[in-house]
Amino acid sequence: MSIHDLPIHTLRGDETTLGSLGAKAILAVNVASKCGLTPQYTGLEQLQKDLSSAGLAVVGFPCNQFGGQEPGSAEEIETFCSTTYGVSFPMMEKIEVNGDGRHPIYQELTQAADAEGHTGDIRWNFEKFLIAADGTVTRFSPMVAPEAPELRAAIDAALA
Repeated sequence: MSIHDLPIHTLRGDETTLGSLGAKAILAVNVASKCGLTPQYTGLEQLQKDLSSAGLAVVGFPCNQFGGQEPGSAEEIETFCSTTYGVSFPMMEKIEVNGDGRHPIYQELTQAADAEGHTGDIRWNFEKFLIAADGTVTRFSPMVAPEAPELRAAIDAALA
């Protein structure tokens, strides 16, 4: 089964898959509302606005495994993201990205290495995974901002 076919629920509880987004490329990001990196939502939303018509889908995966920085309910997360950052990209259910309860999507994603060669466990909130149409995954550290040239170059290549 492809990563595009693995089942997940939206923040509102509807079952879906990444493949159902119909995107050429997906930027999957484990997100949190009370993190020092939370302002990255602004850049992620800008990527969604600028590149959705070209085939990019930014997808947020709320996770509370890093310092308890995503404690809210689905409704609280949705309200925070929409009112504070104007998030319009799809948000999935709160999941675990590490450990025994790691969601199957993240079991696949964490096999990819980032530019420093890191594979395995997610290190912090806002780690980014670019999934190309063919399933190729490119991983970016949480410290790589949505506006970073290396991320944008990888997105542009995936959309070409």
